[in-house]
Amino acid sequence: MTTPRLEIDLSKIHHNARFLVNLLGRRSISVSAVTKAVLGLPSVARQLLAAGVSGLADSRIENIQTMRRAGIEAPITLIRSPMISQAAEIVRDTDTSLNTELDVISELSNAAQEQGRMHGVLLMVELGDLREGIMPVDLEGVVRLTLGFPNIVFKGIGTNLACRCGVVPDAANMAELSALANAIDATFGPVISIVSGGNSSNLNWVLGGADTGRINNLRLGEAIFLGCEPLYRQPIDGLYTDAITLVAEVIESKIKPSQPCGKIAETAFGKAIPISDRGSISQAIFALGHMDTDPDGLTPPSGIKILGSSSDHLIVDSGGDHLPIGTEIPFQLNYSALVRAMSSPFVAKKTISEQITLAHQLSIST
Repeated sequence: MTTPRLEIDLSKIHHNARFLVNLLGRRSISVSAVTKAVLGLPSVARQLLAAGVSGLADSRIENIQTMRRAGIEAPITLIRSPMISQAAEIVRDTDTSLNTELDVISELSNAAQEQGRMHGVLLMVELGDLREGIMPVDLEGVVRLTLGFPNIVFKGIGTNLACRCGVVPDAANMAELSALANAIDATFGPVISIVSGGNSSNLNWVLGGADTGRINNLRLGEAIFLGCEPLYRQPIDGLYTDAITLVAEVIESKIKPSQPCGKIAETAFGKAIPISDRGSISQAIFALGHMDTDPDGLTPPSGIKILGSSSDHLIVDSGGDHLPIGTEIPFQLNYSALVRAMSSPFVAKKTISEQITLAHQLSIST
């Protein structure tokens, strides 16, 4: 079988999505499933919809178009601020987009009029992480103008935290978002239907029993695909953490010194990390490198330690076990490793659907 390859377990993804939909549904929060990490793979999108998510979301119009060509007609939101050059495509292929710029909304309005369509707009608010967002003091004015654009439907407001600066979603910034929603409705009437509190990093806040206020939507990707929360990369009880694995093949297996010999300069990817002398070790090399994934985001099975990597090679200490040539080993991934592996043309993608036993279902739901 082709290696390296991502093995994508559709049944585990379905379970994770269903679990989160049910869990958040008890707090009246809907789930928009973010498909960008799997490049809008239609088989995954169908599982997410079958699990009960309220809609799909992606940052790339190309991924959205992949899903549309596959016949997926569910509501899809573009979650990166639109490029003005893609306004016509965005109006044609998405239902809603997250916006911060009036010039872009104006162009979306023009495209929507030309196509005879309505396009939903959700305004993103800056609440401290310093990525995209309208400053709160400017929000009322932007809402006022957005409400006046033809063929534009103002859906509500949202925010994004933790992605750039690591700002944690908490009671204070979530309460501020709710207060802004209340203020907008007080000024313009009940115009807000969606208050999107953020991404998978919001789960600790929600699951901690917080007052969720006006927040009624989260955009989830990492928690569904990797079964963890992004703030501290801790597994979430009840979710599979191995729904997606990266399988690599051994191409060399030898006993070698643990310490390099010779004068040390920079490596192919920057400054060399000091290596302690541990004598001879069982070293194996996998056909996997920076051109395929983020090696720093891989977790090998117990007993194997990653030593380093280059463009095409992943070097490990296999411990006391000799790994024969051709051996295939599964690695778990963090989000960075997943998105790079999924985007690499050198990594095959294989979907599988394993039967989840009733006993296991019961054990992770309690």
